[in-house]
Amino acid sequence: MPTSLHQERMNIVVESLRASGARRVLDLGCGSGLLLVALARNNFFERIVGLDISRTALAQCARALDHAGFPQGQRIQVLNDSFAETNPRFAGFDAAVLLETIEHIPPDQLSKVERAVFNGFRPDTVLITTPNQECNELLGVPAHRLRHPEHAFEWTRAKFESWAQGVAARNGYQVTFTGIGPAHPALGSSSQMALYTRVEV
Repeated sequence: MPTSLHQERMNIVVESLRASGARRVLDLGCGSGLLLVALARNNFFERIVGLDISRTALAQCARALDHAGFPQGQRIQVLNDSFAETNPRFAGFDAAVLLETIEHIPPDQLSKVERAVFNGFRPDTVLITTPNQECNELLGVPAHRLRHPEHAFEWTRAKFESWAQGVAARNGYQVTFTGIGPAHPALGSSSQMALYTRVEV
């Protein structure tokens, strides 16, 4: 059975985190908890914390963790908190993930998220995935619409890479890019990922 885009995204994120050596992970914008469950199933990860400002999403997340056999405790926790504000309690984690999250943030708020995550939390590794707008036509999405009504924007590969490289340069990180999903020769993959590695202490 072919791997779905969702499952491929999860696999790449989990494998990338393991390859980075990250054992303490923040899931920023954890939503209904799909990534938290995937991380919880892997004993490599010692501390897993999800943040979301939606209490409804966090309730779904807690149920998903319970259903999978991973109730909240010392290893796993979900918190009703913002990742757009610097908070010292979230410093010291090995990695942070924004999985299909930035496109839900109004563009004029992205600089706040950048400061909080890259300058405040400052993990060694940051992973960001987001839709590739160029592939919308392949998915049957009309040119005047976004893939999801809650998206504030969707970026082309060039736009995402330009933004991500600026974030890296401003905050002392290196960044590399990976497509997620089958790659169209001209339009790329449906989803795209930036992998940041901190190079400045």
